[in-house]
Amino acid sequence: MKKFVIKRLLLSIVILFFVSMIIYCIMRAMPTSFVEQKAMQLSQKPGAKSYQEWIDQLNAAYGLDVGIVPGYFKWLAKAIRFDFGDSWYFNMPVLEKFSSVIWYSFALGLASFILEIVIAIPLGVIAARKQYSAVDYSVVVFALIGISLPSFFFATILKYIFSVKLGIFDLYGIVGRDFMNLSTAGKIFDMAYHMVLPVITLTIVSVGYLMRYTRTNMLEVLSADYIRTARAKGLSEKRVVNYHAFRNILIPIVTLLGSSLPGLFGGALITETLFQIPGIGYTSYQCIIQGDIPFVMFYMLFFAVLILLGNLIADILYAVVDPRVRVN
Repeated sequence: MKKFVIKRLLLSIVILFFVSMIIYCIMRAMPTSFVEQKAMQLSQKPGAKSYQEWIDQLNAAYGLDVGIVPGYFKWLAKAIRFDFGDSWYFNMPVLEKFSSVIWYSFALGLASFILEIVIAIPLGVIAARKQYSAVDYSVVVFALIGISLPSFFFATILKYIFSVKLGIFDLYGIVGRDFMNLSTAGKIFDMAYHMVLPVITLTIVSVGYLMRYTRTNMLEVLSADYIRTARAKGLSEKRVVNYHAFRNILIPIVTLLGSSLPGLFGGALITETLFQIPGIGYTSYQCIIQGDIPFVMFYMLFFAVLILLGNLIADILYAVVDPRVRVN
């Protein structure tokens, strides 16, 4: 296992190297007039540097004053030291802005992730046990609705019902108007209160796939020979399903959940934007719209790291859950 992890980490570094090179080349393919326009905007801010100083600084900071290859290695040398420059839109270091917004996305993703597991896996198992029943059809229909309809549809419906009509939740934002006057516990409760609708939205759109996946794998396991043997020995249906069958469907499910790491830290761009939750998804959307190249480059590289780590965790969990698998 140790050799496997080291091998995969080394392979991930190679993949990340080429991914970062592609990201940099895409940035270099943008017209030079964009840098000039950004320099003009930055020079017009109060107390800012002159236009020519911004041109020279931006070109030098991202290697635009040299060729693509030396420029990339110049940028890579800074990236290895976790120096990704300043955000053009927020006018602050990229990592500082990132650290101030990532935990909103993590809290949002973790809450929806827990609800997804709590809802999808039990309902998938129940639907498989009662195949072709009313419960099974209801679960399948609910799963298909969650898979088929986009997140902005559910977000709009929830906001219309609970915000516009009932007035229970605010339409936008992460805190209320009296947030600064609240106690520490009150501030935490207020932020959790504003995350209810975004969490419900993310749960609805993500629960369907895991629910169908659980149901399909449970049906396959329940038709296996060893399950019929366990029933023939007189074991109760509850023990057959919850002990013998459920342990085996955990193998593909755990692998699937292990690859959910990008969803926990990567942010939900559409949902965060619709509810204006200041997470990494909404922040990256603002930077994309405003042409904030430093932050967008960092976000794309960060997401690539999450995907590589998620795949590695999924492979390791597969070997841990299934003792028949031996990594070599």
